[in-house]
Amino acid sequence: MTDLRVTVDGRELEAVWTDDAPETKAALADALPVAGDATRWGDELYFDVPIDVPSENAHEVVPEGAIAYWPTGNVLCLFWGPTPASKDDEPRATSPVNVVARVTDPDSLAELDGGTRVRLEQTPD
Repeated sequence: MTDLRVTVDGRELEAVWTDDAPETKAALADALPVAGDATRWGDELYFDVPIDVPSENAHEVVPEGAIAYWPTGNVLCLFWGPTPASKDDEPRATSPVNVVARVTDPDSLAELDGGTRVRLEQTPD
C-alpha cells in the first residue's frame, strides 16, 4: 500500500510511512502537501518544511530511499545513496535525522543532475 506520492523533477515516486518517529510523522502529515526547491548534497535532496519537531529516534545512517526530517535545519531530506558524510556507499546525514517514510523504488533518482523541485503529498484513499 502506498501512503505518499513524491514528485522529484517530474518523476512520481511512491512512499510508505514508517513508525520510527511517530511525532514527526504526525507533524509532517498535518503539513502535507509540502514542496520546495531542493538543494542537492551528494545523493540527498533537502528542502525547508513548515514544521518544528525535536529529535526523535534520530540516526545519521539511514536506508536508501529514506525520507527524513532534520531537526537542526527544519528541512525534509530524501536519501538514495552516499553523501559527502558517508563512509562507503551508505546514505548518511550530516547529523541525526528522524526517518518518517521510505520511497519504495529510489533508483530513478540516480539520474538527477542537481537540485530540483520536490513535492510530497498524501495519496488519495
